[in-house]
Amino acid sequence: MIRNAYYKEKSKKNIMRSLFLFLFIIPFLASCDPFNTDFADIENAEMYESSTITTPPTTSPSKLKVLTWNIKFGGGRIDMFFDCHGNRVLMSESEVLSNLKGLADAINTIDPDIVFMQEVDTLSKRSAYINQVQWLLDHTQMNYGAYASQWKADFVPSDGVGKVDSGSAILSRWPLKNAKRHALPKIGDQDALTQYFYLKRNYLIAETTPTTGKTVSLLTIHTSAFSKDGTKKKQLDLFLEAMDKINAEGKTLIAGGDFNSIPPNSVKTKNFPDSVCTNEAFQADDYSQETDWLNGFYSKYNPAILQTAYQADNSKYFTHTTDKTDFWNRKIDYIFSNQTVANSITYQDSSHGGIHTMPLSDHAPLSTEVTLP
Repeated sequence: MIRNAYYKEKSKKNIMRSLFLFLFIIPFLASCDPFNTDFADIENAEMYESSTITTPPTTSPSKLKVLTWNIKFGGGRIDMFFDCHGNRVLMSESEVLSNLKGLADAINTIDPDIVFMQEVDTLSKRSAYINQVQWLLDHTQMNYGAYASQWKADFVPSDGVGKVDSGSAILSRWPLKNAKRHALPKIGDQDALTQYFYLKRNYLIAETTPTTGKTVSLLTIHTSAFSKDGTKKKQLDLFLEAMDKINAEGKTLIAGGDFNSIPPNSVKTKNFPDSVCTNEAFQADDYSQETDWLNGFYSKYNPAILQTAYQADNSKYFTHTTDKTDFWNRKIDYIFSNQTVANSITYQDSSHGGIHTMPLSDHAPLSTEVTLP
């Protein structure tokens, strides 16, 4: 989740800076794209390959182990400015590499066949310009990757962010093909300057063929954390439509990611203990109007965690918190498939899957096994 500085209450100095930008830069932005922030509606994904290809343990698997994880751009538990728990904007190379090693060790222990990954940087000043897709491919058993940027700019003139390229990725043991980035609606109530430099949400689709004649469609998404105009619902609806289209074609599909939405039937919908951004235009963790937005996913597809699980104590399924001193306090990460799923694990700490993931990101990873037809 990105708590961007544009939503913070500005000081007089920042107001003057914004006025300058509006007066002198907006006319320029209206006619071109000087900082390379825009995308086409549909683009080819960026493709990656590990420096060392590892043969999958089963050449013709009957099941795929799928993992989804928002890795917070290799930031671990550093208190970054957008979470309002600290004021850090940039990380050192040693910090990023240390955090990436922890992520790689966890992925190798979980041993997935497919990884949906969100908030992964490929060329960002904040993460020491380390290409995290390539690094993780080179340090895990994953072989191939597809990447779709959702926050890209040669220069972001806010809070020292500078150059940024961050997005979502699909990693696979098997080659990926037909990988496409599909643009999602932008937040409509932002001013032109904010929208120009803000995240451009999307969903990423790719295909893989782990077994001869059995192509699997893979989809991942990272929806908006902030929107007051229903943008997040539009994004979720379009993602569901993409899944429905693939399903109608009789193809096997697996979809997952950071939906930034809590499950239907959740008892707690707002006022989470890690909410400290009091000066923001609105609270990103107020889900009280969103409790039915995922109903279509649950009614049409098999979830990694059954919806009935949220009618009781669902704390063991929580996947997110921004406060490193607070345990996971809500679930916003999901995996769905049109095939049978089983053996799902939310890796919260050593008692849940044997991996203590709290130091590695502000999201806990979730895995499930999908039976191939």
